[in-house]
Amino acid sequence: MQKSFFIKTRKNFFKKIESPSVTVLFSGRPIQRTADQEYPFEVNRNFYYLTGINQAQVILVLIKNNNLQEAHLFIEENDPVLVKWVGKKLEPVEASKISGIELENIHFLSSFDSFMFKLFNSTRSPQGTYKVLYLDLEQRELPGYTNQALEYSEVIRKKYPAVVIKNCYEDIIHLRMYKHPEEVALMRESIETTKGGIEELMRSSVPGLLEYQLEAYFNLWIKYHGNKKPSFETIVASGKNATILHYVNNDDVLKDKDLILFDLGCQTECYVSDITRTFPINGKFTKRQKEIYNVVLDVNKKCIEFLKPGITWDEYNNYAKKLLSEGCKKLGLIKEDSELSKYYYHSIGHSVGLDTHDPALYQYPIDEGMVITVEPGLYIEEEGIGIRIEDNVLITKDGCINLSKDIIKEVDEIEQFMKENNKFI
Repeated sequence: MQKSFFIKTRKNFFKKIESPSVTVLFSGRPIQRTADQEYPFEVNRNFYYLTGINQAQVILVLIKNNNLQEAHLFIEENDPVLVKWVGKKLEPVEASKISGIELENIHFLSSFDSFMFKLFNSTRSPQGTYKVLYLDLEQRELPGYTNQALEYSEVIRKKYPAVVIKNCYEDIIHLRMYKHPEEVALMRESIETTKGGIEELMRSSVPGLLEYQLEAYFNLWIKYHGNKKPSFETIVASGKNATILHYVNNDDVLKDKDLILFDLGCQTECYVSDITRTFPINGKFTKRQKEIYNVVLDVNKKCIEFLKPGITWDEYNNYAKKLLSEGCKKLGLIKEDSELSKYYYHSIGHSVGLDTHDPALYQYPIDEGMVITVEPGLYIEEEGIGIRIEDNVLITKDGCINLSKDIIKEVDEIEQFMKENNKFI
């Protein structure tokens, strides 16, 4: 991503906040895994959206005062000893080149507190005292949940009681809901890599493998083709396991005549794909599997045709449920629409972007520029069949574009591909 993109996102954010004000965003910090090990670092996506910086312990400060719009970045200074052990962190020139923030506005973390003191103290600030501070105060219903913004808000309340703290979380999320062409291009790359990985899975599927052994082919593919990371914990669910929405054990044996459901994706510069495909382990659908699969596929196609700007999320969900109810009646699974929840128990889609389940303000209707998923499914535990087909679509002025249309999903195409390309069957 070019620095011009992050300059643009900051300009858009400045339009949403009042003047005079200060905004502080944190990239995040390492989290201990065990002993002297840490979990792989994941940058705060709202911070990344405004900076392009993917590094722990970095702070963004945005200052707005009438015509003044300044961005300042605070980074860790490299320690010569740590450089030998864990590698070099960004230098000021590098941080400036990535973010588009002027070099003179790149500072070291050690100066952050004194910098903020000058902003909140009228005798030290040429623009006067700032009384409004925006923080990304995202909350989670988890015991003991905290983050740097929540902790910093307590520091401000004690040290600068006159400062009014406001939450900018929804302001950033609202911007993130509408994808720029640069973002769509990165998502297309993630989808293209995922396509290759899914085809490799179909080439490598054979009864007798363990789910995680087949999963390894996808991991190898995305690693080999661009050193990409999975979007999330890959779901590899064969047979009855596919009726569990977030099955992640991935340790069962692949059985002949069973289906396998893969919910997966990868990241390109933090922008993800989120794709689900279901195919027969032995390369051939049974008659019943084909019947159920085609019902789900038909709903997938009709929902894609249905999508356009102005549709609410409730209308989208209700349309999918109506189609799935009709399909389940034809399959002999239900007699009344109210029984659908036995076989379908999730929503039809969600926003996708920097996060797999990209935060969104669902009170807004679906609109041009959004990228969302279309993922109908049926989960029939008594038959050991779980099927989901998920695509990523870009909402356009008059409808939508299926970004993942080239990932095969027709029954005949799947069977033909596996017949011609599978290494083992």
